[in-house]
Amino acid sequence: MIVDTTTAVPPAAQAQTSSSSVAPDYNSFLRLLVAQMKNQDPMKPIDATQYVSQIAAFSNVEQAVQTNAKLDALMTSFALTQADGVIGRTITSADGRTTGTVTSVRVVSGGAVAVLDTGREVLLGPGITIT
Repeated sequence: MIVDTTTAVPPAAQAQTSSSSVAPDYNSFLRLLVAQMKNQDPMKPIDATQYVSQIAAFSNVEQAVQTNAKLDALMTSFALTQADGVIGRTITSADGRTTGTVTSVRVVSGGAVAVLDTGREVLLGPGITIT
């Protein structure tokens, strides 16, 4: 049985955690907007449509961040479902170099890693053969 996933998790991404967020929150944006209004040139005030445009752009970014968070949760759920089906089975890596029986599965960002009875780890992704 060959199991394909929609995306592979690069090894560098496995070590990263999703606990830190680089996106500012809405209150930070409002503070920035107020500071911009306070420090604008009184002889050349910014048009109100520019403010509305900035708010709309920020709203789009905020929605994208929320969508990504929901997709991450969905990928974690999928990885847990996938983990149940591979424990106790024999898998072979995509390159064919690593084979073993899965003793446990560790969920990582965007996927899962199978821990084999040999102590080696295999990313569950495209090309993995499960027997």
